[in-house]
Order: sequence, then C-alpha cells, then structure tokens
Amino acid sequence: MKKLKLICGLCVLESEDLAIEVAGRIIEEIKPISDKVDFTFKGSFDKANRSSFDSYRGPGLEKGLEILEKVKKTYKVPTLTDIHLPEQCDPVASVVDVLQVPAFLCRQTDLVVSAAQACKKYDRLLNVKKGQFLSPEEAKNIVKKVDGFLPISSLMLTERGTSFGYNNLVVDMSSFSIMKSFGVSVIHDATHCVQRPGGLGKSTGGKREQIEVLARAAIAAGADGLFMETHPTPDKALSDPATCLDLKKVGEVVSQMVKIKEVVDEFN
Repeated sequence: MKKLKLICGLCVLESEDLAIEVAGRIIEEIKPISDKVDFTFKGSFDKANRSSFDSYRGPGLEKGLEILEKVKKTYKVPTLTDIHLPEQCDPVASVVDVLQVPAFLCRQTDLVVSAAQACKKYDRLLNVKKGQFLSPEEAKNIVKKVDGFLPISSLMLTERGTSFGYNNLVVDMSSFSIMKSFGVSVIHDATHCVQRPGGLGKSTGGKREQIEVLARAAIAAGADGLFMETHPTPDKALSDPATCLDLKKVGEVVSQMVKIKEVVDEFN
C-alpha cells in the first residue's frame, strides 16, 4: 500500500505554543500507524479570504514562518502553508516544504506560476486547491500552468467541494479519478468540504458531523490522502471553529482511512 498522505494541523496559526502542541499531539495520535502515513503539518500565517473584516487572520508572514520553522525543527516533519501573492512564494518556499494555493486563487496565473517556480528552486511540493467554482475537468488547466515550471510529480490537487446554491458545498466523488488522470496526486479536504460558506452571516458555518463519512467515501473513491484542520478545543478556534476536527479524534479518523485505502489499493 502507498502511504496515505495526511496534511493536518491548524486552520490558522494562533501561537507558537499551540502549533508545537498540536503538531506533537497529531504525531502521537497517528503513532500506531505512522509507517502507513505520510504526515505534513499545516498552518496558515494569513487567512486573507475571511468572511468578515473583523475576523482573525493570523500572525503574518514573518512570525508565521518562524513558527513553522520551529515545528519543522522540533519534530522533523514537513510543513505546509498558504500563499496569496506572487511575492510571498520565494520567502515561503525557503522555509516551508509545501506551498498551497487557496481555492479562491487557483485561477490566478501569476500566483500559480510563481509558486511553481519557487517550488522548483527550493525542491518543494505545490498543492493547489480546486476552486468551488471549477469542475474537475477544468482543473487540468491548473496542471498545464504548472507544467514546464515544476515536475508534475511535485503537484497535488485538492478537492474541497463545489458550490451548490447558497451557503452549501457538495463533493463530487468522481472528481478524484478525473483529476488523478492528469498524473497528479489528489487530496480530499475533509474539513473545508463540510463548510457552509458564509452560513452564519459574518462567518462560515459547517457540518462537522459529516467529516468522517465524506472522508471514507473520498478514500474509497481513490483519493491519495486527506487534508484536515484540527484544534484541541474546536469551538474556540480563531478560524473555522464549526469545521475543525477535535484533535483527540485525529488518530481514530486517520486509522479508518488507512484501512479503507488498504482495501482500495488491492484493486489498483
């Protein structure tokens, strides 16, 4: 069985102490299956696309990179963070192992190309989230933009659901096989896909109870891994409290996905 890719951590970096705590606890949660999981710690230094002007955005680029570097050195694990502007790509790639293009920015050609170039320069990986407004077939245009600047083997596409009317997302399970046909790894965003975007008026709501069932379906449909945001006290998280997975459930959820992936891999 190929290892399950696991991108897991905080929605937004709140403090260095919390990042260190969460990374350490994730490692402990998945310790019994660590030989079957390829873990990357995730934390955003800026959440630029918040619903409200008053929402917490993060510690900023400089402090955020310091925190991620501390996590990386403490636990010897790769790290991932979002970039929002072309000029952020080089400094972020000099520290972080995986650059992530947020879903709303996946069609921003200058950003995608700059991220690919920075990843090539520093031998990093690139994860692009498929926008809520794109079909899986259209995601091939992302691959074409990256190709020539970065080996496609260093690119991941993440499915985070598609807008379905107002304040709702659905996951098309055929998306995984369609996007994998482009020659890239495909990740299921287990926590963002259960959002109710803008559902609370000034903030995003969500259906946390649907995280596990949709994750099971996604791995069964061929997803190579999971993206999950977690928090020790989800309802107190400074970003996406309605959809963060409780930290103490990470091991249980990931163990389920490993078992499902083992079965799926038998047929491939």
